[in-house]
Amino acid sequence: MNNHTSDTDFYISGFSSSSGKQPLSVFLFLLIYLIGLVGNLVLILVTFLESQLNTPMYFFLRNLSFVDICYTSVTLPKLIDIFLTGNNIMPFIPCFAQLHFFTTTGCAEVFLLTSMAYDRYIAICNPLCYFLIMNNRRCTQLVLGSWVFGLSNAFLITIFASQLSYCGSKKIQQLFCDVKSLLKIACSDTAGVQIIVYLQVLFAGLCPFLLSVISYIGIIKSILKVQSAGGRKKTFSTCTSHLTVLLLFYGTIFCMYIRPPSEHSEELDQFFSILYVAVTPMLNPLIYSLRNQEVKKVLKRFIIIKSHHRSLT
Repeated sequence: MNNHTSDTDFYISGFSSSSGKQPLSVFLFLLIYLIGLVGNLVLILVTFLESQLNTPMYFFLRNLSFVDICYTSVTLPKLIDIFLTGNNIMPFIPCFAQLHFFTTTGCAEVFLLTSMAYDRYIAICNPLCYFLIMNNRRCTQLVLGSWVFGLSNAFLITIFASQLSYCGSKKIQQLFCDVKSLLKIACSDTAGVQIIVYLQVLFAGLCPFLLSVISYIGIIKSILKVQSAGGRKKTFSTCTSHLTVLLLFYGTIFCMYIRPPSEHSEELDQFFSILYVAVTPMLNPLIYSLRNQEVKKVLKRFIIIKSHHRSLT
């Protein structure tokens, strides 16, 4: 790592070019963060404590909620602190630590969503062998694989990006230390790192997305073979939550990293980053709770038991 860049201080621009306290932004992002944190924790506890939800699908869902908690905790607390204090300085090492962990959790989420699509494919297209194929060992391997996948991709991106020289503007036009924004302010040749970023988007983003699409093509073909309309609806209802989360997550990611440059590119980058860093992880537990009948039944039962316990005391 170059000595003349390792002591560099970056400046997170937030939503405006001027630094200063932004109480409205503090309230908004703190609310989003707390809703996402509580929602994901509740989903983890419910699917862990309820024996009827100890299936591969909910095992993946628990891990997805955990990744979402890590995902938002890497970026939002620091962003809230910037809005609260007006101090938008981000030292070199914390900046690249944030980049590393953000990339790790982002790639892990991609792998997990693909694993969940595969799980739904086996459950619908090969139900008789479902528990044989999606056994505890296979599920654990897929979850561990998601973290290995995330860590290896993040290590590669972080190492190469940290070797660049940042001798010009240190203002990051983003809400956190993002590789795309760092490449814009680097004053050394970024061609090699840009190629790595594009390859990562291809292999760590587009390829898993295509695998998920292939899984859902198989699922839809299998559902269409079901004779009754009620049977088709019931079968597809087990996939709607995951499909909604999948489209929301990939839609914002692709708009951020594959979208062609435009006149208002930086403003759009910040808008899409809010969606996939803050809003999507907040909505995930709500989507799975509201659209999943089994989770709703368990939550209602927990609420009834809690209310009855309070009335007795």
